[in-house]
Amino acid sequence: MALVGGVGASALPSELIVHIFSFLSARDKLRASAVCSRWRECLFYPALWTELKLRVGGGTIGSGSDETPKLEFLMRKIGSFVRELQLEFAPVEGYLTPLHGVEGRMEPAESDPQFPDRWKDAMNTYLDQVLCVLNSIRNNRNLQKLSLYGDTCILQDEGILDSAHFHQVDQGNKKIKEIQMLFEEVLANSRRVKWLSSAFMLGMVTPSSLAAMSNPSATSLEHLSLLDNQVPTVVPAIELERLLNLRSLALDFSDFTSDMCRLLSRSDHIPLHRLSLLINGTVLSSKPLDGTASEEDWKALVRHSGNLRVYIMALDVRSQDLLTVLKPSLPLERIHFDSYSTCTSVATVDLISLQYHKTLTHFILMRDDAGFPDLSDNRNEDPLVLLAWRCIHLSVLVIHGYTVWAHNLVAISRLRGSNLRVLAVSEESIDFDPDPVFYLEEDPVHNLIKEVSLGLGRVWHPMMDTSIVLSEPFQHFYREMQSFSEGM
Repeated sequence: MALVGGVGASALPSELIVHIFSFLSARDKLRASAVCSRWRECLFYPALWTELKLRVGGGTIGSGSDETPKLEFLMRKIGSFVRELQLEFAPVEGYLTPLHGVEGRMEPAESDPQFPDRWKDAMNTYLDQVLCVLNSIRNNRNLQKLSLYGDTCILQDEGILDSAHFHQVDQGNKKIKEIQMLFEEVLANSRRVKWLSSAFMLGMVTPSSLAAMSNPSATSLEHLSLLDNQVPTVVPAIELERLLNLRSLALDFSDFTSDMCRLLSRSDHIPLHRLSLLINGTVLSSKPLDGTASEEDWKALVRHSGNLRVYIMALDVRSQDLLTVLKPSLPLERIHFDSYSTCTSVATVDLISLQYHKTLTHFILMRDDAGFPDLSDNRNEDPLVLLAWRCIHLSVLVIHGYTVWAHNLVAISRLRGSNLRVLAVSEESIDFDPDPVFYLEEDPVHNLIKEVSLGLGRVWHPMMDTSIVLSEPFQHFYREMQSFSEGM
């Protein structure tokens, strides 16, 4: 930019300024516009803002409200014509503080005398920012992709968003009702939306939201993801009747009913390619799995959608619940177990390796607890080794919070070899066989690294930084679902 300034930045033709802007990120465009008034005039040329990806908030207390004027300015300039809008709202870090004495753990700072005002300010800021975005795009007929994620699940888990607390922030639910109305207005005014995604957006989506979508957008829609722990479902099966060109879908598993599965199997709908399902064990008491797709329903869907692949995240789900929904005809490609209190059973791992040996590519086993259960306890064959042996397309295996014996890790690396693109096992999950023959008088860790590296055909090390995989589960599901659906 200094070189441009040296030859007279203000004298450059508008076409060249716009061309320079086209190589810059959104934030760098805004910084570069400070060169002079000519550059500011060219900043919001529509061709420069076909898409916008932002994460709003997520800093220290007050930082979210500091960002609001910037967001308002930006959305006022581009909201009416931007084609792809992907926003993450993060009020969470604004009121959470590190748990004293426990690194990496977070808790609401309720002991702080300023806590009520702090979380109320954070939530007010969040609601105002959502209103700002929806107001700016309400009449945008060029909108093709709208993806909104609210990083609010910890708030819900801690009870901060129960009716008593939330009434202090939004009396009479005035802002929530306005958000719901504006969201429906955006859908009604849209004409060619292809991608619609809303995840954990604090009551923004209601059972009547999809009904507001215009017929042109209902015809053009190819991806739909509506994720919310609300009761009743925010996606009534009947609303999918208009979505004839849907290629990918993401829902709570409880919302994927037998009726919905049969509807998607009809000949007037194009084949479905990607299906992402979230099972949240903490809400199954109010959103049970009764009524979800049966084995016959899955068979009919697979007959109609031969290339369908399914991604499932199971969060704190009991094994008996999982065993009832993992039907043989479900074409499972990726599964992610994440838990704080429950433990994935050997029977579940065995079932997956037997039923989905032709389709499974990703297996993630996470547990954030002090105990490290051993799935191979009192068994001749380790279930994870059997999984690696049976699942011929397994390419990603991630394990933390369960005991993995070193000799079994070596066996897994040899079975799948270089086809196992990701083998991430946390250092604290690895245990060593007491049999000294395995070590060959070498340091056991050094020997493990050498043997696994040889098996994989590349240099391998145990995972030292568990924060890489111990991300917030809902956020992980949202982002993994995005890439899974985009990879059709």
